[in-house]
Amino acid sequence: MSKGDRRVIILAGGVSSRMRLPVTGAARSIDPALLQQAEERSKGMIGVGTDGRPFLDFLLYHIQQAGLTEVVIVIGEHDEMLRSYYGPRDRGNEFHGLHISYAPQKIPAGRHKPLGTADALLQALLAQPDWEHGDFIVCNSDNLYSVKAFSLLLDCETSNSLIDYDRTGLEFDQQRIAQFGITRKDKDEYLIEIIEKPSLDQLEGLRGRDGSLRVSMNIFRLSYGMILPFLISCPEHPIRQEKELVGAVTNMVRAHPRSLKALPLKEHVPDLTYKEDISSVQEYLRAHDAELNW
Repeated sequence: MSKGDRRVIILAGGVSSRMRLPVTGAARSIDPALLQQAEERSKGMIGVGTDGRPFLDFLLYHIQQAGLTEVVIVIGEHDEMLRSYYGPRDRGNEFHGLHISYAPQKIPAGRHKPLGTADALLQALLAQPDWEHGDFIVCNSDNLYSVKAFSLLLDCETSNSLIDYDRTGLEFDQQRIAQFGITRKDKDEYLIEIIEKPSLDQLEGLRGRDGSLRVSMNIFRLSYGMILPFLISCPEHPIRQEKELVGAVTNMVRAHPRSLKALPLKEHVPDLTYKEDISSVQEYLRAHDAELNW
């Protein structure tokens, strides 16, 4: 990725429906103020850090430390909290050396929530026509990807790549890990497809040469021109009725074989999907990101 293309899109426009599920078990001991934030805020703005620092600050810190500079945050149509914190302008808000812009994800008529991650990315790209001939990184707002993950994508020689996580490095219970899509690659580690919830019989055939099973956690580097038509044509998932980025990426690599390199990495990725995750994310931040030395 050239110095002029040090761009990242953060997907933060969802309605956080899983975060709003009722608390269970040990989660009932979480600070009531944080539980209330989980009901009212986008996940990235929950104050899990010291002195109430929002989760998104830590992701942006890793982005900045990796050398990325241009950030577009996909936000909900009526999300004013992100704007009040990171800057009110549609484009070019300065935040610790980052240039932050927003792309509101509009909800189509007849729906009560956005149309999914592929639609979110599409709306972001259409709002950035000056990126048309370059590439960018795209990631979730509720996962804390490491500086190393961003750096691997930046340094990759191909315009399209993903971080290919070893399942044994993820510190989640097996039930959650089973929800992540398994990557299938050719002998040279180019992505063939991402398979959701493969059967036990399929799993054995998906192991890499080192015996590992690897998963996508929705962090990609993509060429604007190559992914755009597949975002436009992305079908809705038959069950979730959303247009999902994993589907658009899979369709892209089927149409353009050997176009997306899988970059292996074994490490944990803190995840803020459910209220029950708040405590574990707080513990991780205290241990690894106690101070942000911008």
